[in-house]
Amino acid sequence: MEEKILKGKSGMGMLLFIFLLYAIDIVALIFTAMRMEVSPSPLNITAFVITLIILCTAWILLLGLKVLRPQEALVLTLFGHYTGTLKSNGFYWVNPFCTGFNPAAKTKLNQSGDVKDSSKHLEIEGVAVNTDADFMAVSKKLSLKIMTLSNSRQKINDCLGNPIEIGIAVTWRIVDTAKAVFNVDNYKEFLSLQCDSALRNVVRIYPYDVSPNVDTTGDGMADEGSLRGSSDIVAERIREEIQKRVEEAGLEIIEARITYLAYAPEIAASMLQRQQASAVVAARKLIVDGAVGMVEMALERLNEKDIVNLDEERKAAMVSNLLVVLCGNHDAQPVVNSGSLY
Repeated sequence: MEEKILKGKSGMGMLLFIFLLYAIDIVALIFTAMRMEVSPSPLNITAFVITLIILCTAWILLLGLKVLRPQEALVLTLFGHYTGTLKSNGFYWVNPFCTGFNPAAKTKLNQSGDVKDSSKHLEIEGVAVNTDADFMAVSKKLSLKIMTLSNSRQKINDCLGNPIEIGIAVTWRIVDTAKAVFNVDNYKEFLSLQCDSALRNVVRIYPYDVSPNVDTTGDGMADEGSLRGSSDIVAERIREEIQKRVEEAGLEIIEARITYLAYAPEIAASMLQRQQASAVVAARKLIVDGAVGMVEMALERLNEKDIVNLDEERKAAMVSNLLVVLCGNHDAQPVVNSGSLY
């Protein structure tokens, strides 16, 4: 289905013509009625009937008046056939028997991410009134503005099998109105479902955090890609995956961003302990490396200044004491040794 751009006639000119037609018809109706009273000939009766029919049916021409705001489009069909799309803002007149077609007119993509119907219920004087879109006038116009879909959080297993919760925000817009309304049943619901599917396909390739021997690029070499550390790369892959899926729907995916990322509640506590343990080990390693360097420097300075001559056993005792002091969690408690090592 290829998009056809319509150039509708001037709505203002047609509106003035309809007013002028009504004015002339009313004058003609009065004139023919007076003539028919004077001389009820077949010609006068026919003229009166014609003017009366025009007066009763000319309002149909008003149905062809269409108003479009900036960044709006209207897909028109005539008895089931696609006639074209109005895309420029302005006041137009088209065939009054053409109708706007938008199967997603009653579907609203909320920022919460759920695809919801726009039905509401009001209560007037204690009586519940259904204001569902099926019972009210719904605009058939398509918005060409840039819109955002914030999909609900999903629970997905990463490449290591760890369940995580992730949510994305997708920025999109319609670029081909004919594909959007004719190629898919409901382009808004279609977009939402494809976002969920693409997100699941991409997330299962990455680990939550950097892990050894994991290939996220598909080149056969292990890398340091992760959902937490490579969010920009992951978001771009999600965008490309969604774009491939919605191409036939005439949609353009401008950007996809991760809005929420966390371990699932059932393993969050265990993973927190793991991260804390990794942090403690890394901190201890840094402390030990620094303590060994300080002990080495102390022994070298004592040897250079020739302050004291230490045999191997005294050096071992000194190294042990310094490491205890430097690597301990608490301040050292001094102990005075009044005796000898031997």
